[in-house]
Amino acid sequence: MTRSKTFRLLAAAVVAIAMLATTTIGAFEQQKQSRGITNIVFVHGAWADGSSWSKVIPLLAAKGLHVVAVQLSHRSLADNVATVQRAIALVDGPLLLVAHSFGGVVITEAGNDPKVAGLVYVAAQAPVEGQSAFDLANAYPTPIGQELQLDQFGFLKVTPTGIREVFAPDLSDSEQTVLTATQTPTAVEALSAPVSTAAWRSKPCWFVITADDRVVSPALQAMEAQQMNATSITVSSSHVVMLSQPGVVASFIRKAARELR
Repeated sequence: MTRSKTFRLLAAAVVAIAMLATTTIGAFEQQKQSRGITNIVFVHGAWADGSSWSKVIPLLAAKGLHVVAVQLSHRSLADNVATVQRAIALVDGPLLLVAHSFGGVVITEAGNDPKVAGLVYVAAQAPVEGQSAFDLANAYPTPIGQELQLDQFGFLKVTPTGIREVFAPDLSDSEQTVLTATQTPTAVEALSAPVSTAAWRSKPCWFVITADDRVVSPALQAMEAQQMNATSITVSSSHVVMLSQPGVVASFIRKAARELR
């Protein structure tokens, strides 16, 4: 084989390898883009903890999503926001912030972080600037207000009857018992603190509206979804839709994640 022919063969091989690499990288990038956001940070609501998402997390993890659920102290809104900010800081890349109930107030503030690509509200409160969870609850009262007990330290808990008949009436007896025993007392200070900057004004939003909710008014949820121009679904569920219908919630979150780039 002549020297010039060998050179041509080598050159052709280099070109072929380069084209293959380019095609592979392009396909990878296309696949990556089609998957959208792959990081999810969950924020639970008042009188709950991260296990609120225990049925949704495995469904998303099985689809290759990286999931983190924070554990809020509920001592103050500022402390809750700081907890979410620490979780966001540890995530590699952009993320979808998902919140239930009072957690919606928390992500309305914490969601201003530049790593947050979008917000998903699940049966949640979404205040405007200067508005608190109590302000929304007073404007749209529900039966939960009659089932709260205040202790001497300024923290509220839901009565066992409130858990069974108002908070989670569509869960099993054993699940209701666990929710009653494990609920996190929530400070009046946290619920009465106003939001300073509403992240939903500048971020894409999605909303799961729970039609049978007796904690966060369905009318309030619908108003909030319209106010933030959110993509929304309405589910026949109690307040704890992520526990009563986890498949529906997981599918909706996946849809939101895929739509983000």
